[in-house]
Amino acid sequence: MLNQTEIADALSRGKFDPPWRCEPLLGSTYGEEEVDAAVAAIREAMDVSKGFGFSASPIPEFEQAFADHVGCKHAVAINSAGPGLDIAMRYLNLQPGDEVIVPSANYQAAPLAVFGAGGQVVWGDIDPRTFQLDPADVQAKLTPRTRAIFPVHMNGLSAPMDELIKVGHDNPHPQHGRLPVISDAARSCGGGYKNGKIGKKGLMTVFSFHTMKNMTTLGEGGMITTDDDDVERYCRSVRMYGGGVGAWGTSNVMTKVQAAVGLVQLSKLDQFIDARHRLAEERHKMLEGLPEIILPHEPEDTRHSFYLYTCLVCEEWAGEKRDRLIAMMDEEFGIGCGVANRPVYVSRKILAEHTTGQRTPVAEAIGERLLCVSLHPAMTDHENRTIAAALIRCVERLRH
Repeated sequence: MLNQTEIADALSRGKFDPPWRCEPLLGSTYGEEEVDAAVAAIREAMDVSKGFGFSASPIPEFEQAFADHVGCKHAVAINSAGPGLDIAMRYLNLQPGDEVIVPSANYQAAPLAVFGAGGQVVWGDIDPRTFQLDPADVQAKLTPRTRAIFPVHMNGLSAPMDELIKVGHDNPHPQHGRLPVISDAARSCGGGYKNGKIGKKGLMTVFSFHTMKNMTTLGEGGMITTDDDDVERYCRSVRMYGGGVGAWGTSNVMTKVQAAVGLVQLSKLDQFIDARHRLAEERHKMLEGLPEIILPHEPEDTRHSFYLYTCLVCEEWAGEKRDRLIAMMDEEFGIGCGVANRPVYVSRKILAEHTTGQRTPVAEAIGERLLCVSLHPAMTDHENRTIAAALIRCVERLRH
């Protein structure tokens, strides 16, 4: 852990201006390469015989490159991860009473996709150390109505996919067979699992290229990956009204300019993740031994993308004291910290009413202790040291 001299030196620069947000509004970095790619795509579209086309080049090239990156057979480009999650749930053709198990410690998108597709959300509890959907809790909540398991690769770390897939395999639905595992990797693009990339395991995986994510296609965009030919055909059709598979759809296509920029961003993705990982490892060393803060956990069979640097405060600091720590970091040092995420039913009334009576005690307790501290691949070593020093200083003050 940093000593007092190192802390004083790191904090001598004063408050960050502009401040570091918990989730910076540009999650990756952009250079002239992205600008050149966007301009080239626009210039090509100026030919009236071409325009911007329908899934025109380089969209197919971006899809193939992303599939190769993940190590799967298919990738289908879409305009945002939200519609991708909706498409994934509509593929299941959920009927009234059909259940999908979703972690409650979550962003709202995944459970809303289940709700929107006509399914019944069943809240799964989490592992208190990884914050991922707990396979044992999933097993306990299975019923003959369970249609799918829907983990989220939370905050950059992979869900325990093999264990969840085994639960689905060993507990088939009486009509539809083995339970599919469909995952939300909005925050985890570029992360790893068991010597591969997040996005290979399960029936399908949905990625986000929103402006704050690990890579971004001009602020919005997404991708669905799968090894299943039927899933690929369905997703590719319903992203453009669904005529090819006789299903309802709407327009959820990516533009060629986004894809052109996406190819450049994808070529940098491993560098982005390496930078995040290096900064996180250095921060671990600077904070190690601070008793009130439990540092992020990275199981041996994963590679954390560190979309968020997710810590826990000690149990005694849960709730009000944690919230005061977040306020101090912002007010005194211009460093954003957040809570990602409390159980969704705490903040979304529509989902609370939809799941009346359901509780996830582990997620509720962890939600009062979460502390996500700003991290970004463009941070300098000095900025990273200042953030660690500020956290130590704020903790020391709160002790008294």
